[in-house]
Amino acid sequence: MSDSQTVSAAVAKLYNTYPFPPEALLDEPPPGYNWRWNWLAAHNFCTGKKPQRQDIRILDAGCGTGVGTEYLVHLNPQASVVGIDLSTGALAVAKERCQRSGANRVEFHHLSLFDVEQLPGEFDLINCVGVLHHTTDPIRGIQALAKKLAPGGLMHIFVYGELGRWEIQLMQKAIALIQGDKKGDYRDGVQVGRQIFASLPENNRIVKYDKQRWSLENNKDEYFADMYVHPQEIDYNTETLFELIDASGLEFIGFSNPSFWDLERLLGKAPELVERAKELSDRQLYRLIELLDPEVTHYEFFLGRPPLIKADWTDDNALLTAIPELNPCIEGFPSQCFFNYDYQIVNLSVAEFEFMQRCDTHSTVADILVAVELGLDEVRRLVQQQLILLTPA
Repeated sequence: MSDSQTVSAAVAKLYNTYPFPPEALLDEPPPGYNWRWNWLAAHNFCTGKKPQRQDIRILDAGCGTGVGTEYLVHLNPQASVVGIDLSTGALAVAKERCQRSGANRVEFHHLSLFDVEQLPGEFDLINCVGVLHHTTDPIRGIQALAKKLAPGGLMHIFVYGELGRWEIQLMQKAIALIQGDKKGDYRDGVQVGRQIFASLPENNRIVKYDKQRWSLENNKDEYFADMYVHPQEIDYNTETLFELIDASGLEFIGFSNPSFWDLERLLGKAPELVERAKELSDRQLYRLIELLDPEVTHYEFFLGRPPLIKADWTDDNALLTAIPELNPCIEGFPSQCFFNYDYQIVNLSVAEFEFMQRCDTHSTVADILVAVELGLDEVRRLVQQQLILLTPA
């Protein structure tokens, strides 16, 4: 077998041994939401407006046990979904998961990212979470996926970051050294790893980091194995990340956690430094931020295939004639205090609350403002906060 085939077989063996993620199977739709998996919310984040179509095709590339796949089906009721994975064991769980919760607009294929061209047609949304960094050639993988992305389509990617995973890397290497010839026996690797953690002093840096960040989920062997005994892992910094992104040939739209990439969060007490940093390119700024806050365990971001037309709501007439509706990924509304798309608490003014209550998918902004005393800049603030989606006239 080629090196790529050998690694793929090792990865499949891991996930056949420990199907991942190990979330419980439910006889109902999964709770809550992840806005990145909701076509309306994700499209709005990327373009500033509601998409024209909802009857789209979605690919979950490296779906594992179907946790994300299940959300993709339930959060997008007009979409058809395809899930692919290397592990037959994980796929069996994914099929049962979706069957039990009524996620019936999905089909699964035992397929590698590298062979995704075998699937017919193109996809409007491709979700690839925690997969590319476990391949031998992430560039080849992202290029294969990019070829299946339709014009105007979006790709949601999640890959590991090296700075925030330094202690994890050390433990991975330590376990491998002790395992010796038994490396690749994943049950032995988990046993060795747990013995190491149980033996190290409480003030050990690796132990403290695991307790602070990962110990709750790592009580499950599936999580522990995925983190500490995985046979293939490539971690990124922003410089190597953009080499991967550039190789895709797609447009980088942005990180899905933009607040982290705000320099003022770190240097707000030194406005002169923030001003000087404006001379940096976007990529240099990203690098500066992660160097100053090296807790980055992963990067989550969107790519797009042109033409991807972004809305401009600075024109008053365009805003007044647009039709607003609530972001589908909010919780606790109607109330002046509720959770936004990213599960952050929002507090509305009385007028903002009244405006949102009147967003009924057919009234224009102008129609609503006849009855609600709210300025256009305040409406724009609701748009910027992604509390409402706008459909252009």
